[in-house]
Amino acid sequence: MRTKVIASVALTAGLLLAACSQKTEDAATATANSAGNDISANFNSAGESADNAGDSIGNGLDRAGDKIGNAADDAANATGNALDKTGRAISNTGEKMK
Repeated sequence: MRTKVIASVALTAGLLLAACSQKTEDAATATANSAGNDISANFNSAGESADNAGDSIGNGLDRAGDKIGNAADDAANATGNALDKTGRAISNTGEKMK
């Protein structure tokens, strides 16, 4: 009888430990899955932020290039106008000297 009681207690304890271990394993798996999801979401968010930053930089460079181009056009026009005026002034001076 004593052997049956000891065996029964040992079997019950083993089953309880097995059940506890399964719950612990399930909880650990859920925690690992949750952490993995969080990490994935953070990487996706970081990737989107980097894409947005790249787009902003590209747009800023485009605008800067446009402004530089416009400034160069304005400088070329001003230089052309100044050369035209200088040429006319030289021509007028030459006419007066005749």
